[in-house]
Amino acid sequence: MKLYLERVSHKSARIATMIESFRGREHDAHYLGYFDCFNRQLFYEAHDVLEDLWLPDRRGANGDFYKGLIQLAGAFVHLQKNRLRPAAALFKLARTNLGKYPSMHEQLNLEAVQLLIAGWLFRLEKDGFTINPLTPISVPQLVLQKKS
Repeated sequence: MKLYLERVSHKSARIATMIESFRGREHDAHYLGYFDCFNRQLFYEAHDVLEDLWLPDRRGANGDFYKGLIQLAGAFVHLQKNRLRPAAALFKLARTNLGKYPSMHEQLNLEAVQLLIAGWLFRLEKDGFTINPLTPISVPQLVLQKKS
């Protein structure tokens, strides 16, 4: 574990430990860590964790998939900072990048993610970017589907 912590010294020890806890599972630990952080509203950390997986593979088969998920988390970072228009721009980029993949990819229901994105864009645009729709009761959740 020490080697891993040195390699990702820009991350907090807590996040590095969390990533380590996902090692040896069906998916890459960074991919699983993304969902753990995202669902705990640690959107910046979700973005940061998945970036470690995306950077070496950004031109690979999942490059745009990871980029879209990073942009999705980034949109929520902007909402947390009350930057509504930049959030909408990232939602749109995420929608485009994730739209390149089938409706079920890497056990993620992208059809549901696209609906989530559409809903957040609708909420931002209907009020002319004057009301932040992110509230303690409106937080998003992403769930990986079990293999059947």
